[in-house]
Amino acid sequence: MTDTPLRTGRVDRRTAETDVSVALTLDGTGKASIATGVGFLDHMLELLARHALFDLEIKVTGDLHVDQHHTTEDCGIALGQAFLQALGDKRGIRRYADLHLPMDEALTRVAVDISGRPFLVFRTEFAREKIGVFDTELVREWFQAFAMNAGITLHVETLYGDNQHHIAESCYKGLARALRHAVEVDPREGGRVPSTKGSL
Repeated sequence: MTDTPLRTGRVDRRTAETDVSVALTLDGTGKASIATGVGFLDHMLELLARHALFDLEIKVTGDLHVDQHHTTEDCGIALGQAFLQALGDKRGIRRYADLHLPMDEALTRVAVDISGRPFLVFRTEFAREKIGVFDTELVREWFQAFAMNAGITLHVETLYGDNQHHIAESCYKGLARALRHAVEVDPREGGRVPSTKGSL
């Protein structure tokens, strides 16, 4: 057993459009309790938690009578803020990770740098405007909101794929696996911040 405290973040974000509560534990087991009111987004966030081995609770009340945009974006914002909070001073983390994530016929490449310099490159296209009732353009909106608020450099590129659900799922699973590796504590770092600047 270790006495190292768990890295956790908690954010409550309320606007005129949404009320979002997020609780995140980076050193978890993949448990998720997600209720955004948007079924497809719930599914993607459950996948994210499970494959990152993060424990994640999200509850959102949003203006779904308008559309799903505010709920999706604000969920990404709050989760990014919780992620940044949970990382603390980033001492000892691996920082970088990249991988190719297959989902049946779809293949997506994800690379992440927990850099403190938020940036998103998102090269994934959807052939249809909807997955069920979910607007496919909101996948990018969520990734943008998360990356900017988590303070990470994130590259996502789907190399090929046909099924729109599989394409989206490969993006979220790829992010999950990349984050899982990037936030791991590297014993060779000896508790140092992984940067020549001394801070991230």
